Amino acid sequence: MKHLDCIAGFVLLAVLLIGGPFALATNMLYIRLLLGLALGYILSRSYTGFAGSVNRAYKTGSTSLMRTMMFMFVITAIANMAFLVLAPDIKAYDLWINPINLGLLLGGLLFGLGMSFSSCCASGVLTDLATDAPRAGVTLIFFCLGVFVGFPVQATASWVKDSWFTSSTGAKFANGVFMPDWFKWDGLNGYLGAIILTIIFAGIVVWLSYRYEKMRRNNKTYVGVPSERVQENAPKQDIAEFAVGSEKNYYALFVKPWTLKQGAIGMMMVFVLLMGLTKSGWGASTPYGFWFGKVLNLVGVSADSLANFTHQAPAVFSNPWLSNPVTVQNFGIFLGAVFFILSSGLFKETMGAIPRLTGKSTVMYIIGGFTMGFGTRLANGCNVGALYSPIAEFSLSGWIFLIVLVLGAIGGNRIAKRVYGY
Repeated sequence: MKHLDCIAGFVLLAVLLIGGPFALATNMLYIRLLLGLALGYILSRSYTGFAGSVNRAYKTGSTSLMRTMMFMFVITAIANMAFLVLAPDIKAYDLWINPINLGLLLGGLLFGLGMSFSSCCASGVLTDLATDAPRAGVTLIFFCLGVFVGFPVQATASWVKDSWFTSSTGAKFANGVFMPDWFKWDGLNGYLGAIILTIIFAGIVVWLSYRYEKMRRNNKTYVGVPSERVQENAPKQDIAEFAVGSEKNYYALFVKPWTLKQGAIGMMMVFVLLMGLTKSGWGASTPYGFWFGKVLNLVGVSADSLANFTHQAPAVFSNPWLSNPVTVQNFGIFLGAVFFILSSGLFKETMGAIPRLTGKSTVMYIIGGFTMGFGTRLANGCNVGALYSPIAEFSLSGWIFLIVLVLGAIGGNRIAKRVYGY
């Protein structure tokens, strides 16, 4: 059975690689598909997800993922500096210098609450569709609804659009704070100071994470994360046993879990490719609102009516599904996760571990999906669009989003604990 899964996985990959250029209208859309496949594969094989950085810590005491996220933020920011410090015109890049306002605070709280209810985020819901379709499916539907009904607020509310603080370069984007503007005197146009400040912020989070995990271990409430133990205890390949076609070699190449740090490095590499090829960072959530509108368009609601409500262009609801670059990238994330499950021979094991939906869990996933979706419109992004991309592109908003995200997730986990009784 596992051999059939592996064959199916590589057939799927071949179809995507060979058929992609024919199914997609432009080379850039094909590149987006490849980048999405890479992200989905990396997230799945390294058992990584942004939501887990807080959820794991609360439920198990482990802060390994949170510390790894900080490592990823720092190395991505350093890599991005190579683009930005030499750019003749920084406006050539579509940077996520998000505004700092009430919307950011409320959106982060709502997103943290939602990701604790649904155990995923905007990118994680795509990989989870391949591993737990009932939970992820319910979450995604209401995530899409939340984004859709949040569009008018995002487009018109001053407390979402206007920033309390701004800087000279930040004013050229969304009136946010671009940290290099604080250090123009550092000899690298502010980027050296911004990197040092990024390292300091990340270091504070790592220090707090260690203290929290130490407290949990001392209180005997640390239980650890099964997937992290699998990663730590995965057998190492003996080079002396290397042989083309051997099962041990196949295990090392396609099955052996990657460590959290390997996953972080992989995502950093994809992020850098995104910056170089698309002149922008990683976003995921906006097309979810388009998808909801497209479904309404299919059942008779006109694109003009949808545009009037959402303040989006009519074309985003009437154009083909695969004409939007981020939509293609999101589909790629889902398919990258599917490829990993098949090529690693874990399909049967994964499908057999899917829990059944209950009335209680369904309601939690509905609330989780909607609050995440609506929260992204208030905060102008999700865990990638309001957290990873802003931090990696030196926006102060990303660090503020992290704080309120954690607070929202702690509150959400406490509510979930009472609901489920664990």
